[in-house]
Amino acid sequence: MRRAKISIIGAGAVGATCAHWAAAKALGDIVLVDIPEKLGPTRGKALDLAQSAPIERFDVHVVGTDDYEQTAGSDVVIITAGLPRKPGMSRDDLVRTNAQIVADVSRRVASTSPDGILVVVSNPLDAMVYAAWKVSGFPPDRVVGQAGCLDVARYATLIAAEVGCSVEDIRALLMGGHGDDMVPLKRYTTVAGIPVTQLIRPDRLDQIIQQTRMGGGQIVQLMGTSASYAPAAGTIQMVEAILRDKKRILPCAAYCQGEYGVGGYFVGVPCLLGAKGVERIIEVELDPDERKLFETSVQHVKELCELVDRML
Repeated sequence: MRRAKISIIGAGAVGATCAHWAAAKALGDIVLVDIPEKLGPTRGKALDLAQSAPIERFDVHVVGTDDYEQTAGSDVVIITAGLPRKPGMSRDDLVRTNAQIVADVSRRVASTSPDGILVVVSNPLDAMVYAAWKVSGFPPDRVVGQAGCLDVARYATLIAAEVGCSVEDIRALLMGGHGDDMVPLKRYTTVAGIPVTQLIRPDRLDQIIQQTRMGGGQIVQLMGTSASYAPAAGTIQMVEAILRDKKRILPCAAYCQGEYGVGGYFVGVPCLLGAKGVERIIEVELDPDERKLFETSVQHVKELCELVDRML
């Protein structure tokens, strides 16, 4: 049986860690791609990962390259390429720079893997997944963005620590954008089926939600750079659901065509992920406060996408 093929564009910390998690799960052969100036480190990371296979017992082929032809026929392409926001850089500058990078990557990927599924991780996420969809020409069900899986993981970690239970017992749901735009749905958060509101007092739960929103910033403060382990783990959670047709319901940036009253934008919503990509958007009931937060988040997404439209 043919093994799946996963291409990862961008061999920085997040891209390389995506390769690590994907290899450890033996999800498929892996092509790690970066620009020619980074070819040596990219090949080195691929070789290093490949040499861990006899120890970790995964039989997948790993290659590092700057040649998009080696990505041809990929089942899933993960896009992590892009620059982090630097001091003095405006939001418009970040969007302009990364939109151009993601657009160039998406054009190349569309020509080499026209039947693949794009999973976008580059920031600002909602705008970058929109750019990838617009440039690639792919149907929207085959373009999806990762942020919600990361935010849920951070939320669940904090809840488990507060309750003093296993992280495996937490089931949580978040919608909207990444960070400040996050819309936590307390009513849909449970601990072994028990509503979290019965286990954590309201003011403390609000503190946990705020800590979740600031999770990425906290890591930057501590390390001087962005997170990589958890973002990559969230990405590979999505990739595994797609490649193994698991029909997982996960929070992803998906193209809404009327769901939640949104038309024509990628926003964070619960999605059913399977072999066809985003196979269904799950619509859950929102109370007035949740709806207001979600609409604010959507408005911010629209503003970013308007910038992308002017740049591409």
